[in-house]
Amino acid sequence: MPDIPAGPSHRITIRLEIDNRPGQFAKVATVIGDLGGNLGAVDIVSVGKGFLIRDLTIDTRGEDHAANIVAAVKKIQGIKIRNVSDRVFLLHLGGKITVQNKIPVNTRDALSMAYTPGVARVCRAIAEDRSAVYNLTIKRNTVGIVTDGTAVLGLGDIGPEAAMPVMEGKAMLFKEFGDVDAFPICLKTKETEEIIRIVEAISPGFGGINLEDISAPRCFEIEERLKERLDIPVFHDDQHGTAVVVSAALINAMKLVHKTMSEIKVVILGVGAAGVACTKMMMNMGVRHIIGVDRAGIVYQGREKGMNVAKQWFAENTNHENLQGSIVDAAKGADVFLGLSGPNTFPLEALKLMARDPVVFALANPDPEISPEEAAGHCRIMATGRSDYPNQINNVLCFPGIFRGALNVQASDINEEMKVAAARAIADTIPVGELTEEYIIPSVFDRRVFKSVANAVAKAAIETGVAKRKRKQKE
Repeated sequence: MPDIPAGPSHRITIRLEIDNRPGQFAKVATVIGDLGGNLGAVDIVSVGKGFLIRDLTIDTRGEDHAANIVAAVKKIQGIKIRNVSDRVFLLHLGGKITVQNKIPVNTRDALSMAYTPGVARVCRAIAEDRSAVYNLTIKRNTVGIVTDGTAVLGLGDIGPEAAMPVMEGKAMLFKEFGDVDAFPICLKTKETEEIIRIVEAISPGFGGINLEDISAPRCFEIEERLKERLDIPVFHDDQHGTAVVVSAALINAMKLVHKTMSEIKVVILGVGAAGVACTKMMMNMGVRHIIGVDRAGIVYQGREKGMNVAKQWFAENTNHENLQGSIVDAAKGADVFLGLSGPNTFPLEALKLMARDPVVFALANPDPEISPEEAAGHCRIMATGRSDYPNQINNVLCFPGIFRGALNVQASDINEEMKVAAARAIADTIPVGELTEEYIIPSVFDRRVFKSVANAVAKAAIETGVAKRKRKQKE
């Protein structure tokens, strides 16, 4: 497999003491370039007698690659490494989020209104009318991000403490792109019943619950039962967020290849939470021919190995020809490949067997099922989950806007109609005339997306009767 390009997720800064004579820095830059590092900012920190102190910022491909670069630079005569820092770790020192007061508490009057005795009047008002909690507390704009740390990114079961940096990052994205206040809640339990009980108990303080990185198949039951018990939206982003953004990308990809949802064959590699959710949403949009593949091969009715309740549903509702075999067998004649599994799991052999103008969504992170370099020339459209390639399919395109819209109308649920509305809103952000093979999904920094998604979701919530607050037209 070709090397993954160096990028900012493995960015280091090396502080060097360099002999102040011609050609010394050039030697350092040459070594870094020869090893595949991307040299960025070069800053002079100080000048001494006969030497310079410089900070070099370098994008690398990973920890081993960074270590190789440092070792090679260290061997250059006349160079002394004073310090090496990992920019990603520095960014995380002390955490990435904080809580700030909306009003200053700097006088006796302010204290008496924000806290005792004035706050008692507000408490009594809510006790008399529970719905007043939306107007008089943070509930109207607050989401709890709940995880047990059992299915984190591509890391798997790493526990609640190790999951915290991801949940903090999620909270940052909620605030940045949806102006939603979100709090990480990492639970030290894997018991389904206990997780349901805890979330139900803390729900009065939140306007919505975002379930995150909970392993399948437990995530299905946890979400389903919480949706039944709570009167606020419960949304498992690993399932439905992925499904929404994949569906948006699929809508626009089909416009380019001039195929309809009803005629295409989709192969999904990875039949976990995201795979099942993507399947359900694609079926809602008219896709009829779907084949799923996991570690045990194609999922079909009657298969016994590696099955669970979710995969049993999948077997009963897809693969109507009851095809059996491997990913290579499944890929024959397929129009779309959707990868939700792991690195290097979709061989070029299988890609070459796909139908005219194949569409490849290889979403495993950080390393896709097949690299864009390997797939180049063999597919019409390529998308990944990475930010350093075109067509990044990223959940951040949907979940801030979905919750923004749901909170705006105090929705009691996030239903299928709201998800489809979100997918179409994302897709429609790009006018048909601007669509290209490398631009089927908008950038996460396109601020139009989140307003569009929020408005579409709020409208769908009202139309389907799950909105407790009707918006005025001007809103």
